[in-house]
Amino acid sequence: MRILVVGAGATGGAFGTLLQEGGRDVTYLVRPRKQDVLRRDGLRFISPTADRTHPVKTITAPDGSEAFDLILVTVKATAVEGVLGELGAFVGAGTSIIPILNGMAHVDRLEQLYPGHVLGGLARIVATLDGDVVRQQMPLTSLTVGGLNGNLVPTDVSEALDVPGVDFSVVDDVAGALWEKWVFIAAAGIVNCLFRAPVGRIIEAGGRSRILEAISETEAVAAAAGHPVSDAGHAQAVGILTEPGSAFTSSLYRDLSAGLPSEAEHILGDLAGRARSLNVPTPLLELTLIQIRASLPT
Repeated sequence: MRILVVGAGATGGAFGTLLQEGGRDVTYLVRPRKQDVLRRDGLRFISPTADRTHPVKTITAPDGSEAFDLILVTVKATAVEGVLGELGAFVGAGTSIIPILNGMAHVDRLEQLYPGHVLGGLARIVATLDGDVVRQQMPLTSLTVGGLNGNLVPTDVSEALDVPGVDFSVVDDVAGALWEKWVFIAAAGIVNCLFRAPVGRIIEAGGRSRILEAISETEAVAAAAGHPVSDAGHAQAVGILTEPGSAFTSSLYRDLSAGLPSEAEHILGDLAGRARSLNVPTPLLELTLIQIRASLPT
């Protein structure tokens, strides 16, 4: 099976390396600058257990139109729109596309463009891009996939993704899993971005009840959309976001604080739009969006 990893950032570089080490045929779709770096230096991936650099195969969008069997979309939401049209050159009749991003808007767009090819994907990994080096901070590396709209995960896709170092699973309700992760990330984004502090400091300032309101708001949207959060998922969200003394901050808050491109509209804006269409009140979510939008450079 020929696998195309779209993007060689933290997520793509980590999973692509593990797939390559598992003997899979992996190619990265990257921009020309990144291609020059990878051709010259290879892809370096530092995990909690190893530091390795591998030569990798790369292509850029104009390089050709040969179809791949499996496409993993691992770019950030801010870059998705720029690659959607480029994928068509690499999609054949039997190609499976698995986006590994937070939120759901990208799933809808991919299904519009490539109906019948899209599977749901959910990754759990804590990794960052340090220059051109992929660094994984914690040993957790899991990948969950599942069919959407009645389609099933092909056996060869499951076999290709099941490699050492990846806790791989196939689930029946991947849409529910995607929604559960999305609304947690949204709640975390509301909490940190609205109050501009880590969880522990917000708790100390008397914000626990507002944190619980944020969790309730986002979970209410999921329930109204037909994807109620599990009891375990709810308990985990409450545990993480109400832990006294916690230094936890969301990646959305960290990106905004650093002046980096953020997934605010993809994570919060899309959820707010769905809440309005479902007549679910989300006042804290709306306040957070106003604050973020008003603070961005014009």
